[in-house]
Amino acid sequence: MQYDLIVVGSGPGGYVAAIRASQLGLKTAIVEKESLGGICLNWGCIPTKALLKSAQVFEYLKHASDYGITVNEYNADFNKVIGRSRDVADGMSKGIQFLLKKNKIDVLNGYGKIKQGKKVEVTGADGTTTVYEAQHIILATGARSRILPGLEQDGKK
Repeated sequence: MQYDLIVVGSGPGGYVAAIRASQLGLKTAIVEKESLGGICLNWGCIPTKALLKSAQVFEYLKHASDYGITVNEYNADFNKVIGRSRDVADGMSKGIQFLLKKNKIDVLNGYGKIKQGKKVEVTGADGTTTVYEAQHIILATGARSRILPGLEQDGKK
């Protein structure tokens, strides 16, 4: 299949670029290997902020009397806290899916690899590969932390 633009990565940079390109009349596709919205939306920024909000609410309850409010009992149900965090992320991911569909952007599920000659090879979860062509390609694959010599990550900080 031939596209005007293929965006590899559906994080905050990728999906916004794909939507704008489609609005400008380009036949657009986006490649995503996991969940729409990328790391930020699904596992990083957004779920973390949802967890922090729950912690903030719990802290408010602990100090409710400072505001003239009496709260007799409060408890934290960590399964529900985590469930809310996942629900927030899932809802936003579905929102991106809706926006992509609304803007007629094809979602190519799989791992994208740039090939010579303006081509993108997409390997699906089942291992099958499909090659797509595009006049333009945007790499919006985000970033991962890099391990530097002498500054190895301990998984805690």
